[in-house]
Amino acid sequence: MEEIQDDGQSLFKDIRDKIVDLHMAGMGFRTIGKQLGEKATTVGAIIRKWKKFKMTVNLAQSGAPCKISPRGASVILRKVRDQPRTTRQDLVNDLKRAGTTVSKKTISNTLRRHGLKSCSARKVPLLKPAHVQARLKFSNDHLDDPEEEWEKVMWSDETKIAFLSKLHSPCLEEEEV
Repeated sequence: MEEIQDDGQSLFKDIRDKIVDLHMAGMGFRTIGKQLGEKATTVGAIIRKWKKFKMTVNLAQSGAPCKISPRGASVILRKVRDQPRTTRQDLVNDLKRAGTTVSKKTISNTLRRHGLKSCSARKVPLLKPAHVQARLKFSNDHLDDPEEEWEKVMWSDETKIAFLSKLHSPCLEEEEV
């Protein structure tokens, strides 16, 4: 006798074959179900499967199983939301410490599946220390300027200046290739 399948609800192969044999002998779904102690809908499903595929066994699910469990995915998502500048390599190392070995591509696929895309982080900060010093020097130099001097200045809100372009939106950091 064959072993029961690992999904916990499958019937033994010999019972499935017996259902098909009884159907070929002309018995109805309910009669077969009563005789073998199965529901008529189960018997019907087995017979329809046999008519369509000429087999009664359940085939394995296609594709490889997920390497990252749902719990691992939620841990990754939480870390990315808390620290948006984290890299895929950091996430790979975290999972490796937890006992799961995955690639950076697997991390990317998992994040994309949950609605997060990666992008390159800014290579330099918006204000370097030299810029801060220059601004401070400017403000100290012009501290005592009269009101008339400031009326000649064109302020940034009076003209169109693109401070942030679409390419530099803040999101998950991607390391250099």
